[in-house]
Amino acid sequence: MDIILKLAEEFSIGKEFIKETVSLIDEGNTIPFIARYRKEATGGMSDVTLRELDERLKYLQALEERKAEVIILIEDQGKMTDKLRDEILSANILQRVEDLYKPFKHKKTTRASKAKERGLEPLALYIFEQSPNDGDTLENISAPYINPEKEIETWDAALSGALDIIAEIIADDPDIISDVRDFTFNNALIKTEASDNEEKTVYEMYYDFSEPVSNIANHRVLAINRGEKEKKLKVKIEIEAELITSIISKKVLKDIENIFTSPISDTIVDSYKRLIAPSIEREIRNTLTERAEKEAVKVFAENTYNLLMTPPVQGKRILAVDPGYRTGCKVAALDETGKLLAYTTIYPTVPKQDIKGSEEKIDTLIKKYALDIIVIGNGTASRETEKFIADYIGKSNTTLSYTIVNEAGASVYSASKLATEEYPDLDVTTRGAMSIGRRLQDPLAELVKIEPKHIGVGQYQHDINQNLLNSALSDVVENCVNRVGVDLNTASPSLLSYISGINSGIAKNIVKYRESNGSFSDRKELLKVPKLGEKTYKQCAGFMRITGGKNPLDGTGVHPESYNATEVMLNKLNIDKNEILNGGIADIENKIIELYPSQNDKKADKKSEKRLTGLASLSVLLPKEDFESKKRQELERQKRLKSGVKKLANELEIGELTLSDIISEMKKPARDPREGMPEVIFRNDVISFDDLKIGMELSGTVRNVVDFGAFVDIGVKNDGLVHISRMSKRYVKHPSDVVKVGDRVEVTIVELDKDSGKVGLSMTEEK
Repeated sequence: MDIILKLAEEFSIGKEFIKETVSLIDEGNTIPFIARYRKEATGGMSDVTLRELDERLKYLQALEERKAEVIILIEDQGKMTDKLRDEILSANILQRVEDLYKPFKHKKTTRASKAKERGLEPLALYIFEQSPNDGDTLENISAPYINPEKEIETWDAALSGALDIIAEIIADDPDIISDVRDFTFNNALIKTEASDNEEKTVYEMYYDFSEPVSNIANHRVLAINRGEKEKKLKVKIEIEAELITSIISKKVLKDIENIFTSPISDTIVDSYKRLIAPSIEREIRNTLTERAEKEAVKVFAENTYNLLMTPPVQGKRILAVDPGYRTGCKVAALDETGKLLAYTTIYPTVPKQDIKGSEEKIDTLIKKYALDIIVIGNGTASRETEKFIADYIGKSNTTLSYTIVNEAGASVYSASKLATEEYPDLDVTTRGAMSIGRRLQDPLAELVKIEPKHIGVGQYQHDINQNLLNSALSDVVENCVNRVGVDLNTASPSLLSYISGINSGIAKNIVKYRESNGSFSDRKELLKVPKLGEKTYKQCAGFMRITGGKNPLDGTGVHPESYNATEVMLNKLNIDKNEILNGGIADIENKIIELYPSQNDKKADKKSEKRLTGLASLSVLLPKEDFESKKRQELERQKRLKSGVKKLANELEIGELTLSDIISEMKKPARDPREGMPEVIFRNDVISFDDLKIGMELSGTVRNVVDFGAFVDIGVKNDGLVHISRMSKRYVKHPSDVVKVGDRVEVTIVELDKDSGKVGLSMTEEK
């Protein structure tokens, strides 16, 4: 198989781009580095596409390795044929290779292997050939194999052993297995029943449940698996055996009946029930589980990405509250950078309910440290604490507001070795409160300290393959950190460890070097960090930012390898690179257009050029004719800019995609990609469940997206559920096609269950 050609076909990407990309991966370059700084080689593939390609590449490479291994194993047995070799080499999936290898695989002792040891294989092959000689009977062809020494006392015993061998031949036939597998998957039912019908469990909907295997939703597969693991459910794959044996018979039996037809027909039934069906059921259950796990990991990864990319709330002083009952609420005051100013404990909830004392404590902190926002964790006692905070804000007549943040994993972090190393003098609860506050100030920087699976924005994360989950989530965190970049002089070891090419050891070395030698003033200084050599420097340097360093380019996403080209470009455009420090060079694109005017526009004056920028956004203010005219002018401007970039790239001897990225960096240095994400909702009052009514319209924040819908925080104790059927009036394949974690959504209450506290929401009700 030509892997490069196969990938090019599957991804609909040019073969040369695939070849260059695979070469870059094989050389050990990281995905973030390739995605950001090797766009000419990849054709501009995103980090997401590159990871998908890398995963597929590994699969195809493993497939080719397994083919070679299987061929050698069969050759060693002296059983390889040209036809079999061609079938193995042409296989497109690992399952087909394993099916072809199955007849040659060494098995544990079976009825067939015992029969072979007794010398019955020739009899089996003669019967399976289904070409009897004249005068043959089952008795006279089996009688010669009677051998009491081998425990074959009668001709019936000889025949029975031969048929056991035939049963295994049928069960090992790769084409039969493939057909049975496909037919079963497309036509069988998955059925579940209760282990104890009287027991009340969360699995009651599965006590008498059946659904076509081909249609069952992934989240139901995982729920069934969990119920079975907890011994609350019994699960089976059900299909009419006659349908399957009919398929096998058409492949095995010859058209003309003879003395062998009946025993082989009985053997087909035995082979299916005893050997094939259990194996196929295991395979189908495994296939369903793998598919469900991959989808769950995909959803979890997407949710994690959107949570990590929540915009930071910068320049605000925070009062962070970690709610609790008996042990009280832990409170931490943080400055704009997340530095701890003070901490205490208040008891506004039961059993103490010291409202007055709690108000006095937080009032003192807020006034002393000029705090701006109160952040409350969403764990135990969250809503009671929220009511206390809302009442305080109402009484204090201030401009304070509050928000709820997902505190999942805060307790894991606060008790971790990392937290102990960061804050050895603080107790676990204070670290937890600090973490909650910092999640608002910079979610990405704080959440990277926690294992992604503890962030709590998926479903069944503890039931799925942990290696698959950890790998996918690590990739997501790496993508996020490298897209945003880090401040080399303030980033924590946790944050640095996700930068391209950097491991936890090097991350700690960077921080140690910084502590011993002071702030980095030049990216090249990274080469002085122990164990950070040229290869690692190439991978990581572009993602490290230095504010106020020797070279303004160190504060941008421009890679040091492109500094020379960037400086030549700035000289050509008569731009001082120090202008980068003033928020960027807003008119750099116009300067490029001016440098390379088209033949028709050489006489255009500067004033008219500037009017072309950004007019598309004025469509609502302009008459249609004017808007169309301005639109045409903007399109012409973009065309001229593209032409100018192409000419400039040729002169600088760099790629157009790389140059376009450099120009974007000059225009807005180190732009934070989180700027376009949904902003945090702040509140200053609280809603109780009793305030809710059917038909009430509310604003909320999406906290979690799962296969069957999205959970939305609307300000009451439990998040409301927008079922997938209520997300849009059009068909929705998956909730993630409509909403993301962190989105602000307008919802209408359509169901209320006060006993369970459940709220059903809709995004499709007419306003």
